[in-house]
Amino acid sequence: MSGSTILWVLIGYFTLLLVISLITSRKATNQTFFQGNRQSHWFLVAFGMVGASLSGVTFISVPGWVGTTHWHYYQMVLGYIIGYLLIAQVLLPIYYRLELTSIYTYLEQRLGHYAYKTGAFYFLLSRTLGAAFRLFLVAGVLQLFVFDELGVPFWFTVTLTLALIWVYTFRGGIRTIVFTDTLQTGLMLIATFLTIILIGKELDTGVWGMAKMVASSGYAEIFNWNWQDPTFFPKHFIGGALVAATMTGLDQDMMQKNLSCRSLPEAQKNIRWQAILFPTVNIFFLSMGVLLLLYTISLQMGPDAMAKFSATGTMPVEAIDQMGASTQTDLTYTREDGSRGVQTDYLFPMIALRQLPAIVGIIFLIGLIAAAYSSADSALTALTTSFCIDFLGYSPTSLPQYVRIGVHVAISLVLLLLILLMEAWGNQAVIGRIFTAATYTYGPLLGLFTFGIFTKRMVQDRWVPIVCIAAPVLCYLLKDNQALLLGDYQFGYEMLGLNGALTFLGLWLISNPQKTTHE
Repeated sequence: MSGSTILWVLIGYFTLLLVISLITSRKATNQTFFQGNRQSHWFLVAFGMVGASLSGVTFISVPGWVGTTHWHYYQMVLGYIIGYLLIAQVLLPIYYRLELTSIYTYLEQRLGHYAYKTGAFYFLLSRTLGAAFRLFLVAGVLQLFVFDELGVPFWFTVTLTLALIWVYTFRGGIRTIVFTDTLQTGLMLIATFLTIILIGKELDTGVWGMAKMVASSGYAEIFNWNWQDPTFFPKHFIGGALVAATMTGLDQDMMQKNLSCRSLPEAQKNIRWQAILFPTVNIFFLSMGVLLLLYTISLQMGPDAMAKFSATGTMPVEAIDQMGASTQTDLTYTREDGSRGVQTDYLFPMIALRQLPAIVGIIFLIGLIAAAYSSADSALTALTTSFCIDFLGYSPTSLPQYVRIGVHVAISLVLLLLILLMEAWGNQAVIGRIFTAATYTYGPLLGLFTFGIFTKRMVQDRWVPIVCIAAPVLCYLLKDNQALLLGDYQFGYEMLGLNGALTFLGLWLISNPQKTTHE
């Protein structure tokens, strides 16, 4: 599929988003931007949050990740169910009772001024890094398959991507995003299902045949019982529960959508449906990853090689070698020890855009953009909300519109700078980077909210920032020296829980049993 065809698909898609933005931003106020006037329908929020949770990272990175980690990621997804239930039963009642716009104002009411600013800072850091990682992945794919062919530099690709997001979110904010996320989630899921069907056609098999191929492949292993491995089941399961509780329940981006619902019961219903939909949808993404790998091996190396590598559950570099010089350059890289590895994030786009029929490429492209922007647009809005309320001290009713627009632009520029800095980063799958960053940046938030909700102790507020800096630093030092201190044991995403526990312990040490006056 030519770069010009892809470009016309992009133009058509963003025209549709702009039309939705114009309709939903009529008579928009700050209250509309921040809270959607608290009139969002729960089923639209629930469906749209699936896309925001999955994002372009899941759409690309998870299918490619199957080649190196099999279905071990699904252990985390199972833990997400517990995290979502905690959000519905513990966090949302607090947020609605206090009628919060920024969820971090809870920390000020419960623990004090510095705790509030610290929590808001860690959100800004976490969500900025996460949004930059996600947009970096999508911009990289567009650059490799579209703009390189047209001679457009990477910085322009990133700038254009952010500019288009800014244009359709700067007025309507969360009300626009509820509708665009619903559209984009639907397109992403349609693209996933159609891609699976078309791969099955290429493999000359039907739905049941594909199910059998996935089940019998060496890639579909879910549970890992090696306690020393980072993907050991309890580590991944507990890590998944904590990731969901923090990256959704303690995240202004995700909670801003929930707080735009009409009532607490509707917001809780939304989260409970999320606990059902998210694990279900991920089965299809992981299955698609297996089918992509099997198709690649079968196409380039024959059925015998497919059977061999399915049994071992590995992604062979040899399969990539059969796909041509340019593909080898795009899909492989050289490790520090001189051996070659597969650039798994580019596996799905490479097959969809260069190996399968053109219709698959168009479907993939629409799904990719829909998945990426359903996450990035809401992140930009949430970052604007948090900075205006938590750091500039405005309320939705007192905030001048020119200030909000200025902050919106400034955050877009920060994301642009971060993405350009990431261009030279290594070859680890982007989803792995996001979860690794989350173990450090969301840990203090986990400790702060847990301490505030489950104790009645009053902290010495001025020491809170020191505690919240010390905890992730200790975690980093522990992980960096894990071989010396713990032998063969390797930390996984349970590091998020340890980070939160160290923060909780530090807050306990700087507190006293007197009942807080901030309740």
